[in-house]
Amino acid sequence: MSYQPIENYGVIGDLHTVALVGMDGSIDFMCFPNFDSPSVFAALLDNKKGGRFQLAPVLNHRMRQKQIYLPDTNILLSRFLSEDGVAEVSDFMPVGTPESHAHAVVRRAKTVRGQIDFRMVCAPAFNYGRSGHRVEQRDGEVLFISEGPDATVIRLRTEVPVRIHEGTGVADFTLHAGQSAAFVLENAINGSASPSESPHFVSESFKCTMNFWRNWLRRSNYRGRWREMVNRSALTLKLLTSQKHGSIVAAPTFSLPEEIGGVRNWDYRYTWIRDASFTLYALMRLGYTEEAAGFMNWIETRCKELAPDGALQIMYALDGRHELSEETLPHFEGYAKSSPVRIGNGAYDQLQLDIYGELMDSVYLYNKYGQPISYDFWMNLTRMIDWVCKNWKQPDEGIWEVRGGRREFVYSRIMCWVALDRGLRLAEKRSFPAPVDRWRKVRDEIYHDVYDNFWDPELRSFVQYKGAKTVDASCLLMPMVKFISPTDPRWTSTMQAIEESLVEDSLVHRYRTAHAAPDGLSGKEGTFSMCSFWYVECLSRAGDLEKARFYLEKALGYANHLGLYAEELGPRGEHLGNFPQAFTHLALISAAYNLNQNLSDGV
Repeated sequence: MSYQPIENYGVIGDLHTVALVGMDGSIDFMCFPNFDSPSVFAALLDNKKGGRFQLAPVLNHRMRQKQIYLPDTNILLSRFLSEDGVAEVSDFMPVGTPESHAHAVVRRAKTVRGQIDFRMVCAPAFNYGRSGHRVEQRDGEVLFISEGPDATVIRLRTEVPVRIHEGTGVADFTLHAGQSAAFVLENAINGSASPSESPHFVSESFKCTMNFWRNWLRRSNYRGRWREMVNRSALTLKLLTSQKHGSIVAAPTFSLPEEIGGVRNWDYRYTWIRDASFTLYALMRLGYTEEAAGFMNWIETRCKELAPDGALQIMYALDGRHELSEETLPHFEGYAKSSPVRIGNGAYDQLQLDIYGELMDSVYLYNKYGQPISYDFWMNLTRMIDWVCKNWKQPDEGIWEVRGGRREFVYSRIMCWVALDRGLRLAEKRSFPAPVDRWRKVRDEIYHDVYDNFWDPELRSFVQYKGAKTVDASCLLMPMVKFISPTDPRWTSTMQAIEESLVEDSLVHRYRTAHAAPDGLSGKEGTFSMCSFWYVECLSRAGDLEKARFYLEKALGYANHLGLYAEELGPRGEHLGNFPQAFTHLALISAAYNLNQNLSDGV
């Protein structure tokens, strides 16, 4: 089988993990039972060795494939249409059920018209395809048991007869119009009864799951333009949120390439501090205070774990684990032969100074629109801000996590300014004790440093790093974090330089790899969708509403058929990188919210 385009997938989940479901009815990616667990299905990264769970009709004539979400839910419906008949496969992971479920994928095949043959193939490949497994077949169920000391057991339960072939479960069956057949794949916990034993489990869990998603979405207070896309982004962000820990994965996948055949393949199944302020902003604006509180609790816990000198790590595992050692999976060929396939992320111990500003901005927003922060939290933040005061001049790897050597990046400087600015605002607003005079002196010193050392009078633009002659899309955040006015002449000329160098149509490159700071990697990359939405918001804040609206709607047109975005877009509009990416959907919500408000206010 060839690799499907990344944009041909939908995503389902249960707030613990997700599965990617292709338009052809194949689940080609799932880490199980948690986001950062080893993969069970990873055909998306090796279509021979990765493992898959396929459920689809066998139709002889040409078949059209369609895929939709049931309205206001994360329940996926794949349709197969041909002259022989019409078939449907519905997919979901149960949430909101009264019982404590054992993490399950529910798949239901149905014939709408005609008499249709179906095939189900369940071929797990445990532990990133590194562990073998054995199969035990019982009445109405099949157990797949991985090898090794920490054996994982998954159970496939169905009334359809299943045969075993070389460790794979296969079922061929026929359904007439109106008939359906269900398959439940779940985590088999030794000694624990499963709710899927009930003959009504599939129908009841379907209703509970549908009600859960629709009730959750009703809590959104967004009623503006592009509501369907904003709602889909909100539902996607919720899918990427850990119910247990409150943290959000940057994306649920690993090693999907930024360039087909290239080496820019990373593991995004972790929580970046950088995402904090954008996440809090989006959740608070939409009215999801409970989710914002959960994420803020996670952030507060990380601030209790500061290094002895007050430094913070750039990313953590969902449960707060610090070490995220990177390794490759040489037995996987990679998506469309894009290797190496990496798990873990070696950037976890990089120095990225911008994270302190993003964290302080999120705390400031939460204190303002959510709940007042505690004394203990403030004392840890004080230690952290003191660290920024001592270290803001250091070169670092920056927002883009370059691996070609440290530089003095303008975005890192700006966000150090934000860290001190928000700290000062919080101290004043809450009358917190703080070395205000020292903080204010350093904040102003950083401010002057940005204008003195990162402004190029010849280019009439702020540049990517000290001494550079190139621009960087991260500068688009300058007016959003209140460092500069969106109508300041220096900003409008910087915007012009960004447009001339990085913008193609409505799409924005983060930088030009051939001319920017060396990132230590070969190959090219596409446009970054989150940068495209940053660009829209900058236009909106500057009052250029017609252009902002036109570019927003063009950018929205690059979503896949379900309204989802990978990290990047290639030259043919193909989706590249890990999928779906939280940061892009956060930026979409922010841009749509700001532009809608300005259009309504007649700015």
